[in-house]
Amino acid sequence: LFLKPGIDGAAAQDVAATLRARADVAGVVLRTPDEGLAGLRESAGLGEAIDALGENPLPTLLIVTPAGGDDAALAKSLETLPQADLVQHDALWRQRLDAWLGFGARLVQVLSLLLGLGAVLVVGNTVRLDIQARREEIGVLQLLGASDGFIRRPFIYLGAWYGLGAGLLALGLIGACGLALRPPLAALSGSYGSPFVLHGLDALHSGLVLLGTVVLGWLGAWLVTGHFLRQTRPTDT
Repeated sequence: LFLKPGIDGAAAQDVAATLRARADVAGVVLRTPDEGLAGLRESAGLGEAIDALGENPLPTLLIVTPAGGDDAALAKSLETLPQADLVQHDALWRQRLDAWLGFGARLVQVLSLLLGLGAVLVVGNTVRLDIQARREEIGVLQLLGASDGFIRRPFIYLGAWYGLGAGLLALGLIGACGLALRPPLAALSGSYGSPFVLHGLDALHSGLVLLGTVVLGWLGAWLVTGHFLRQTRPTDT
């Protein structure tokens, strides 16, 4: 919301306070002409051109964040304010952002499925190597009449431990990436006047990640041992 040139700082503060009290407004950031000029000088590298102007041509700016309702209706109501000179509604930008966020969410789901399948295959292959190393021992147990469940149990536990280790490693990598990305994301969001903090996984979601990796490890081991036992089980003649 660009205010009219004659609006001073006190009047702009009153407009901002009035907007903050509205139910359809989540927040209002006031940017004075001096702040806008300083930001333009730093970001655009136009210090000499700005100094040649002699006076500040920028108006007072109010960055209004909708509360989640009808953004177009809010923009229309802002245009009726007597202090308003111009209302810039970034509807197209928000639509594109929502589309990209939706695409990103779907991409994450697809990648999660692929990574889950990859985890099952990796754990299964690792357990298969362990089974091959104990092939003779398994053959003796089968000749003695041991059940498939008895033979399979230690390998299933091993797969679950592999899954748990992979989950702990994944949580560590997520935490490290969060620490590395937090400062630049904070600087980027601050440049748009929108405080954004990148939070890590809480205890519940961390537990779900560990549970998921354990289940995937268990599943991979169960499938591999089942396939091996079906091939090596001695048949009655």
